[in-house]
Amino acid sequence: MSGDVVSAADGRARPGDWPGASEWVPRGRSVAALADAAQRCRGCDLFRDTTQAVMGSGPADAELVLVGEQPGDREDVEGEPFVGPAGRLLDAALTEAGLDPSAVYRTNVVKHFRHTDRGGKRIHKSPARWQVAKCEPWLLAELDRVRPRGAVLLGATAGQEAFGATFRVGESRGRWLPWPQAWPAHRGEFTLATPHPASVLRSRRRDEDLAALVADLRVAAELLT
Repeated sequence: MSGDVVSAADGRARPGDWPGASEWVPRGRSVAALADAAQRCRGCDLFRDTTQAVMGSGPADAELVLVGEQPGDREDVEGEPFVGPAGRLLDAALTEAGLDPSAVYRTNVVKHFRHTDRGGKRIHKSPARWQVAKCEPWLLAELDRVRPRGAVLLGATAGQEAFGATFRVGESRGRWLPWPQAWPAHRGEFTLATPHPASVLRSRRRDEDLAALVADLRVAAELLT
């Protein structure tokens, strides 16, 4: 199957209408080649209302990968992950935790921006579980190329992609977690879960929640030593 897929007659996207990303993921190619190939992906419906696919960014041999949910509005426009307000907060938290922001590889489980239009603005809308599943081959391919020692799961969508629908960040945050069985192993030693930095931006207890995020990232830094 190739080309655009036509969804249901009522206009709603349904899981069975879409083949998943595997057809578009090149085998044995570089991270840069993955980013180029992702622009042609028609594995789910999310490509239709976005500017571009946003793949990961950072050193191709990074020891640590940060995995978020999906690109936001700025990321969709600029084609880079974590370049909006949440990304700037994340950079500050990494620095305070003793991690070099330029040394980590950052990506998302979903590569297109899911949103709803409201008053001329594109408002974030979390991807459906089936959309995460359709997009998973891109994340697995990135992990296979980068071969990190550790991964920080930023938020519930990333945590559930790694460990299943029952995973709760609040129950597991800030401590060593095993490498997910479904992920390419290579050097993989640990994962660590923490809330997404966007949730810190929205929090009424921002200073407290930012301090907790930094504390979690410090654990990741210690696990790398």
